[in-house]
Amino acid sequence: MLTKIFNRAVHISPSLGRAMIRTWYQMLVVLDREREISFMNYGFADIDPSATKLTLSDGENDNRFCIQLYHHVAGAVDLSGKDVVEVGSGRGGGASYIARRLKPRSMLGLDLSDKAVDFCNQFYAVDGLSFRQGDAENLPLPDRSVDVVVNLESSHCYGSMDRFLSEVYRVLRPGGYFLFSDHRDADKIALLHEQLEKCGLSQEKETDITSNVVRALELDDDRKQKLIEKKCPKILRGRMAEFAALKGTKTYETFRTGYSRYLSFVLQKPTSVRTASGSDRPGYAVVPTA
Repeated sequence: MLTKIFNRAVHISPSLGRAMIRTWYQMLVVLDREREISFMNYGFADIDPSATKLTLSDGENDNRFCIQLYHHVAGAVDLSGKDVVEVGSGRGGGASYIARRLKPRSMLGLDLSDKAVDFCNQFYAVDGLSFRQGDAENLPLPDRSVDVVVNLESSHCYGSMDRFLSEVYRVLRPGGYFLFSDHRDADKIALLHEQLEKCGLSQEKETDITSNVVRALELDDDRKQKLIEKKCPKILRGRMAEFAALKGTKTYETFRTGYSRYLSFVLQKPTSVRTASGSDRPGYAVVPTA
């Protein structure tokens, strides 16, 4: 229900959508004084009982399912020695996991909310990890400046997906990767595919992980319920339950019934990109370099 309300607000006014995001993160600063909330995604659980379990430290186990979603998305390619940026880094747990466990050369988290960025810069102290405020549709990065862009469960909030994808293309170095995961209502999947197909990046892999997300929501339900009861005044608990997709909520049911689908992608920028105009944007003819 909250997702539908938010999407309607973005459709009416992208600036209203951005204001709602800022307000939400500012509310979290007040609600989470103990800094217990470092992840805000729906999570991922392997549905194959023979799958190897991801090894985590004791301090990471409480956020296992959220971390497993990051590992599924960001672990799709080798990040060691690469310059990586996460667009929509939120409370920073995912960027921290990537920096510590997947060993990029540098890890930058960008988020629209200055409050979220302040929280992350105060809370995390990891070599090579930093956070900055930035708009997904106008990334504060030079052309061809990063090897990998990670974007997880954030793009459904953007005013213009096409503009965001254009920015991803611009900041990626030739041969760089876009590691992307998000949900869409089933009748919007075709539009998402169309947007990805025309953005200039080649699609290397697509995976429907809806069943993995539903399983994670079920397994993580008790922990999230306790957090909501601990952090939220009663008047906000219903809305927070919808936001967290607790079992029985309309948000949870959209995934369980297949009304909404959760997809992950690996996309890559062509290794040789040069145009007569010097522009590094999709839609221009690609001419191999000498």
